[in-house]
Order: sequence, then C-alpha cells, then structure tokens
Amino acid sequence: MFLRGVWRSGRVGAELACCAGRGGRTEMLQGSFKWQRLRKIYAHNISGLQNSADGAESGVSSPSMFTATISQMVTEIIGPKEAGLKKPTIPEGKTRHLCDVYNSLSTEDKATFLRVVSQQFGTDHDEVLKAAEGLPQAKEKSEGALLKAEERLQAALVPRYHDLFVQIGRLEGGVKHLVDMRADTLDLLSSVKDSAELRSFSSCLREMLSHWFSAGLLHLQRITWESSCDILQKISEYEAVHPMRNWSDLKRRVGPYRRCFIFTHSTMPREPMVVLHTALTNQISDNIQTIVSTPILDEEDVDNINTAIFYSITSTQKGLQGVELGNYLIKRVVRELQAEFPKMTQFSSLSPIPGFRDWLVGEINKVLGSTESSSSEDSGVDGPSSTAPTLLTSAELQKVAEIAGKEDVSPLVTLKKLLQTNQWMGAESMVEVLKDPLMRLCARYLYLEKRRGYAVNPVANFHLRNGAVLWRLNWQADTGPRGISQSCGVMVNYRYFLGDTMRNSQRYMEEQHIEASQQVIDLAQAAGGADSPAGKSNL
Repeated sequence: MFLRGVWRSGRVGAELACCAGRGGRTEMLQGSFKWQRLRKIYAHNISGLQNSADGAESGVSSPSMFTATISQMVTEIIGPKEAGLKKPTIPEGKTRHLCDVYNSLSTEDKATFLRVVSQQFGTDHDEVLKAAEGLPQAKEKSEGALLKAEERLQAALVPRYHDLFVQIGRLEGGVKHLVDMRADTLDLLSSVKDSAELRSFSSCLREMLSHWFSAGLLHLQRITWESSCDILQKISEYEAVHPMRNWSDLKRRVGPYRRCFIFTHSTMPREPMVVLHTALTNQISDNIQTIVSTPILDEEDVDNINTAIFYSITSTQKGLQGVELGNYLIKRVVRELQAEFPKMTQFSSLSPIPGFRDWLVGEINKVLGSTESSSSEDSGVDGPSSTAPTLLTSAELQKVAEIAGKEDVSPLVTLKKLLQTNQWMGAESMVEVLKDPLMRLCARYLYLEKRRGYAVNPVANFHLRNGAVLWRLNWQADTGPRGISQSCGVMVNYRYFLGDTMRNSQRYMEEQHIEASQQVIDLAQAAGGADSPAGKSNL
C-alpha cells in the first residue's frame, strides 16, 4: 500500500528532479537515498502481498520498515531525544523531503504516519516526572535554581513533534501543509474510538495554528465582481450555507446591496480562510429567499441602508477547526460597514438551525420509547398521566392525524414520518397546524437544550459566544430542501447590540446565560419542561 499512488503514476522521477532543482546536488543525493529506501520498502510490501496468499507475513516486515523509516526521518529533523534543549541545525531539504513524502501517501498510509509521529514523538512522561520531582529541592536552594527547574519542566512538557511543526512552518507553503495535516488528523480522529496521543497531537497543532492565525496577522479583503477569477471561483465552491447555482448567483452576492468579505493570511495569500456574506437592507430580514433571490440592482441608495444582515459565514479550512476566525471577521466587518455607512445602526444574522429536525425526531423517538415501555397510549400528549416532556398538545396531534388521514396510527409516528420525508410541506393545512408547535420546540432547542452548560446548537453557540442576542425565530424563512431538512424551514436572527456584546459574551462564557428576546423566552416557556426558566427579557 505504501506510496502506491506515487509509483503507479510514475511521479517518483519528477519528485526527485524537483528536489534536485531546489536543493542542489547534495540535497538531491540525500533525497535520492531516502526515496530509494522508501522504494525498497514499497517493493517489499508488494512482494509480501503477492507471496502470502494465506495472509502470513513475508520475510520482510514492510509495515515495520515503514514505521522505522518515518521515525528516522523525523528524528533527523528534530534530533534524538538525548539532545534535550540543544536543537540541531536542520537543512531545509530534509524537512521538505518529509513533506513531499507525506503528500505522496495514500489516506491509509497518512494515518500510519500520524500515528507513528503522535505516539513516538509526544511528551516524555518520565522526563516530566523527573523534572517535577526536582522542583521542591530547587525551591530550597534559590530563586534562580527554581526558575531553572521550572524551565526544565516546561521544556519536558512540550511534545517533541512541536519542533517538527516549527521546522515545517518555516518552509514556503509549510503552514498550509500543517493546516492540511491537521485536517487529516481530524478525519482520522473521527474514525477511531480512543486515541489520546492523536488528540494531543491535534491540540498541539491547533495551538500553534491559533498563534499563526491570530487576528492581527489576518488580512481583511472585500470581494467584488472585479476580484480575480480564482478567488471568485473559490468563494463559490466554499459556500456551504446557501450554495450557489451559477455565476449569476455569485454576481448577485458580491454586487449592490451585498458585501462579501474574506480573511487571508500571508502564508496562504490567495486562499480564503473564512468568508462572510452580508446583505445591506433597511430592516432585519426574516427570510433568506429575499436575500439570495433578489434581482441584481444597478446601484445602491445609501440613504436606504441602515441594517447589515450576516446571512452566511463559512470556514474554508477544516484544519483550522477550533481556531477563532469567524468572530474576528464579524467584528472587523462591523467596523468597515460603520465607516462606509454612518447611518447603519442594526447588525444581525439570519442563521440556519442545523440539527433542529434531527433533535426533534430524537425527542419523538424518546416519547415513543416511553410509550412502549409503559404501554400508555397518551405519553407525549398533555395530561396528568403523561410522564414524558410534552411535544404537541392532544388537539394538535389529533389535527395532524386527521389531515394526514392516518387516524388509526399513532399521531407521533405519523408526525415523525412527515418530518423525515418533508411531506408536511405539501399541504397548507398541515403547515398551519405545525407552525405553533414547531416554533415552540425550536425555541426550546435553541434556548434550553445545552451541552456542558452551553447551547447545543453549534451556530447558536458561535453567535452567543460573540455576544449576540437570541432575538427572533422566523417561520418559513428557508423553504429550500436544505432548510426544510435541517430546521423545518425555521431560521433565527442573532442580533448584535454593539454596546452589549462584550457583557453578553462574558455572561455566556462564565455563567452560561443566554440573552434572549421576549418572543424566544415566551415560546420556550410554552414548550414546557421542568427546566424552562421564567422571567422577562432585558431587551
């Protein structure tokens, strides 16, 4: 398996030639030697597969040789463990060769590479314990001795692959390589049940990327129809919230009454890190159709613009997951728009609610499971004998059954099928019946459902962390297939009151308090449940 894609496509010669052109004859010879060794490993691997019909290992353990070679190549870059704080001077060619090798691997072999590095070049726990044990004795000697001991402990706590990240980051294109490597790590973590080493590897890399991609090092750029074609193409391809169908869609979203801003980084100059689409209006929008389907206008009436609607924000690099970018982009864009439109006073999102329908189907399943276990026909329906949380009232469930023509089937089973197939959207009477319960339950989902004290919905968590207010739920705000499947067509406005964002963010992060409008609070309370808080909005 190792390097099969490279050898089959005949790219090895090209890679070696490229190495020679970059580093001269000496680096070419070093690289050739390394590639020759890897080629032998690959040949042994293929030979072993061909000669072992029964699956037994052949004479040479190819996986072991592959692992040993990875270990040796990394060691040559960061130095042996015994070197301690003395870091060797590393020829750039060795680090670049390692990156070339990694890029040539199959997905499975990349997984092996990441496992080897995360397991063999992590933190030395024995060294950490040894350094920690020396602290009390150093404290008794002098302040200087204690500082030295603390320095040794700090050094012991840094995993050895941290030095590898540093060396790769110094290469041209190295930061992008690390971003892609972390994306591969996240993919691998999603497929394995438990890997503490990989999680630590990913966390260490995320921390380094957080420093490199801090707000002060990001460049804000407005995208217009006159921007370069490659950037426009990427904007279209990366759009994940409201996909673009054609170039007319793209032209509309960067044209009059619209703004598109991106963050770029000096190490990835023509690669958008995060993209924010904004609509310029005179009121807070309550549906996405009026934004993405409005005919293209020739020019803007500045006097008719006082509101900015953030209707799509997309992080384009999976490897930067967990690195704060979107919140900084919104804050920078607010300042840009205030400078351009002095009369602008309202800032709000128009956000999707991914996961709401799936959550609701899960709640229905819980009630149905409770019904089966208790053999009670009225579970999930209001009444003194109901022990499960109320989803719909008995009158609402009865209307659902009547309109669906399935009065001989459990109304909750009928509702679940309607939601999963989106068939409820085909009848106006059903849409009207489900409006109140779905709005109630959506408020409950956003306002009351928590994970570790914070909003369970990721979009809600993002805006609330930024200091926004859970301001308004909008019925039938996204009637496209994606909107119906994700959130039953409901969208939400998270409103940014600029004078309160810092306080709101602090209360959310420290007290898990969600600032919400009276509409949201009333709907959440109507949804019922013992955890439903009473009270009035501060707005």
